[in-house]
Amino acid sequence: MCLKRSWSDFDPQAYYLYGEDQNHETSFKGKALQAEDEAAIRLAKALTGQGVVFDGQPSEGKISLKAAHKGLLKVNVQALTELCLIPTICCASQHTNTVVKKGEIVCATRAIPLIIDEMTLSEAVHIAEAADGIFSVKPLSQPKTGIVITGNEVFSGLINDKFAPILRKKLASFGCQIKKPLFAPDDKAEIVKCIDDLLKREAEFIIVAGGMSVDPDDISRMAITDAGAEDVVYGTSILPGAMFLYGHIGDVPILGVPACVLFYKATVLDILLPRVLAGEIITRKDLAALAHGGLCLNCEKCHYPVCPFGK
Repeated sequence: MCLKRSWSDFDPQAYYLYGEDQNHETSFKGKALQAEDEAAIRLAKALTGQGVVFDGQPSEGKISLKAAHKGLLKVNVQALTELCLIPTICCASQHTNTVVKKGEIVCATRAIPLIIDEMTLSEAVHIAEAADGIFSVKPLSQPKTGIVITGNEVFSGLINDKFAPILRKKLASFGCQIKKPLFAPDDKAEIVKCIDDLLKREAEFIIVAGGMSVDPDDISRMAITDAGAEDVVYGTSILPGAMFLYGHIGDVPILGVPACVLFYKATVLDILLPRVLAGEIITRKDLAALAHGGLCLNCEKCHYPVCPFGK
């Protein structure tokens, strides 16, 4: 079988497939094909979900999809895999749950041959359209954020707090509106009181730092539950970050952050904070899925997020 253009019947939207029989005589197969640029545009339209755009200017058959705004890239990995099982389709993307900037390329796609048959292209488009677009970018909220720092030593002034500066920096990078931190001893009732106070002050997001281990005097996780948190999940297969907690009180997400954030640049908090700001409910299954790729290699020079951690 060989592919030839029928220039006498040339249509800019289609080509035709010819074949040669055993006597090398060309026989018309009548199979419509799409040129690479047209195929790329159709693929891009089908792949594009909310928060993703493309400029409609393919280059040698390749077209890039870009983030329409800063946010959290979401990739329907199952649909992308199904799409790429088609041998003549190429679609390469960044990892799902990556924070992207406005205008950043999230994926690039093309038909691999110069021309592709309509049936194959239609199949690829159908897969993407059935997924309602394989790529989307969720906007990130900038909530009024309250912080509760727990621990007898910090509360009494015996040692200086190191949580607040680190948490402030991470939250500020997403534009969160940070309230003045509250401090509580290792006392369940006092921690609950601080959480209640933040809710009364209309906090839209709460972080409780410290007291997240399984030691008898580390009671922050119990206090979070007593304060009314629901759908609480505690413990992850992410290192650093095994003793992390997620829950919500009504519409207010609440996180329990372990001491690892004091010693590592990248932890479970860096992986999950963008997802929480994107409005996602974190489940036990979500945490379990992060076990694959959830090991920080503690490199001498940290390059996170340009590294395997959390991917």
